[in-house]
Amino acid sequence: MARNRRNHKRTKGRKDDERAAEQRPSSVVGRPSSIGSVMVVGAGIAGIQASLDLADSGYKVYLVESGTAIGGHMAQLDKTFPTNDCSMCTISPRLVAAGTHRNIEIITNAELAELSGDAGNFRAKVAVKPHFVDLEKCTGCGVCAENCPVSLPDEYNQLLNDRKAIFKEYPQAVPNKFAMTRIGVAPCQDSCPIHGNPSGYVALTAAGKYEDAYVSATETNPFPSICGRICEHPCEQVCNRANLDSPVSIAYIKRFLADWHEEHGEKLTPEQKQASIEDNGKKVAVIGSGPAGLSAALELRKMGYGVTIFEKHGVLGGMMRIGIPEYRLPTDIIERDIQNILDYGIETRLNSHI
Repeated sequence: MARNRRNHKRTKGRKDDERAAEQRPSSVVGRPSSIGSVMVVGAGIAGIQASLDLADSGYKVYLVESGTAIGGHMAQLDKTFPTNDCSMCTISPRLVAAGTHRNIEIITNAELAELSGDAGNFRAKVAVKPHFVDLEKCTGCGVCAENCPVSLPDEYNQLLNDRKAIFKEYPQAVPNKFAMTRIGVAPCQDSCPIHGNPSGYVALTAAGKYEDAYVSATETNPFPSICGRICEHPCEQVCNRANLDSPVSIAYIKRFLADWHEEHGEKLTPEQKQASIEDNGKKVAVIGSGPAGLSAALELRKMGYGVTIFEKHGVLGGMMRIGIPEYRLPTDIIERDIQNILDYGIETRLNSHI
């Protein structure tokens, strides 16, 4: 009789456990749940601890932080009140726990843009600002910051020192990713007809990184040699340096970069340029080989199209070739920039009037 009573108690205990498990949130017992996620806005010490508590309870947690790393103001401090303990020693275990917890997804550089729904079933829209860094590829090594030529006041340290334009908020930052500060649009870039990045390649040139500067200058302008000689440079007319002494000679810097690259730069062969393009099997005809036609042809080719340029004259270049005197724009300079474009596998048809 005693043995039967013990077996009955065991059976009853198992049934009670099963009923209790059925009443728990499904995420706790390992089954997916349509309503089992939580958003925590703000990743200071309170937000981190709340996220850890919820994640340990089985909820999927989205930790949203407006900065580029979690930790809030506590991570900025040297000591904490009232124990005078090292703040980083206190918060580091929680930073690591939040960064590695499988139920916590950290969304940095983001803000809550919209919230709808009812209690227990909200829908949230989060606006994520660009980091200007590929977070999938960033390893947090810091080489980018070491080589960045631009310095800015460090807001994280109350403007007491400078930091690089590409930065990590503090050495132990979680996530261990860099971000880049971009403050508006420079007047020179805003006035440029093709919206180039003069401030970028000027800063790189000043740092002696001529190859990187050349790459930056040619990202939006496939005619660095030509524009360095005949561009009207509206960028210089609005250069802030003119308020101090005289504008930066942006056009001459571009000319220098093009000529330096021709003599000393790393040049890609036509085969290497074409190998970087994935053909999509479609073809496009471009009528006219002036600056607009050549630029359009290059962009289309980089997108994978097979491009053929039809030019009614016997030479490529449009008015650059037939309208500007040789002493202003030498023919070999024109041919240099045009050939760099054609090397991507663009076909041409001269004396072809459409």
